[in-house]
Amino acid sequence: MSRGPAQLPLEVGIRDDATFDNYLPCGNASLVDRLRRQLDTDGEPLLFLWGGEDVGRSHLLQAACHEASARGKRALYLPLSELWHFPPHILEGLEQLDLVAIDDLERVLGRQRWEESLFHCFNRLRDAGSRLVISADASPRQLEIRLPDLASRMSWGVTFHVQRLDDEGRARALQLRAGVRGMQLPDEVARYILHRGPRRLSSLFDTLEKLDNASLSAQRKLTIPFVKQALGW
Repeated sequence: MSRGPAQLPLEVGIRDDATFDNYLPCGNASLVDRLRRQLDTDGEPLLFLWGGEDVGRSHLLQAACHEASARGKRALYLPLSELWHFPPHILEGLEQLDLVAIDDLERVLGRQRWEESLFHCFNRLRDAGSRLVISADASPRQLEIRLPDLASRMSWGVTFHVQRLDDEGRARALQLRAGVRGMQLPDEVARYILHRGPRRLSSLFDTLEKLDNASLSAQRKLTIPFVKQALGW
């Protein structure tokens, strides 16, 4: 009898709004295309995404899982930033899935059992023809991987550096996310939010959600005076 994926020690969910449709690719367009095609018969077995904080790595991995589910495939998102303190047996049986997305790889590196389990998981996924996408804060060559065989495996895939958005790109990302919500976000309002709001893009999206709720409640359009009033700026 085949063994299914190990039971996760906690609920790991993916955001409903983490899709390719509301991700602004900018300099990452080729990466988005590769992720969309990864589940095709000629798709890449391993894609490795790296970049600093707040560049959208988690969004992309979750979007890949949504894409797999939309195609009737089985996918699992594993954020190691949440799971690093659990035993690595959660990696057992994953080869029965079509796509496995491992986020924040750096959180478990340097731990022998985790590195060995990742190595064996990689081999099982490869042998089963499953797809794997990995995210980390540095490139495979820069990561402090102690197990040489695991370091070698990480270099087998196609590596992408996820680029950070500049202020113009951040404004466009806000407008794209607003459009998905059915909101109109004029250029001057987007620039005002960027000027007065938090720097992290994820926090800016949380601010946009607050404005969405406030505008629906007040039946008001997004203008600078309304934004000031709704957010207490």
